Amino acid sequence: MNLETYYEYCLSKKGVTEHFPFDEDTLVFKVGGKIFALSSLNQWEKGQPAVNLKCDPERAQVLRAEYDAIQPGFHMNKMHWNTIAVNRDVQDAFFKELIDHSYELVFKSLTKKIQLEIQELEN
Repeated sequence: MNLETYYEYCLSKKGVTEHFPFDEDTLVFKVGGKIFALSSLNQWEKGQPAVNLKCDPERAQVLRAEYDAIQPGFHMNKMHWNTIAVNRDVQDAFFKELIDHSYELVFKSLTKKIQLEIQELEN
């Protein structure tokens, strides 16, 4: 997957906004004001893209054991976040599923009011 595909896929999700809250390098995607994906633009340019995604803790353990490209979240809570080395042993379709999973976990953690506001948005 390339950066443009990753970027467009994340932004295609309902209520998603992009930010650079930490520095000019770290692209962050949020839903309802909460982070669900982040990545270093410099790493994409170097050909070593990696993305941090939220994950159910039990599933995170299974994925890390199954895929070399999935490691505990870099600079994140390692129980709830994975770092996925893009374009290694994780296929694009499965990578999109992991993005979906992260988005859904964060979406479900939002208040019912914010969830409803997001659901009512047009894409």
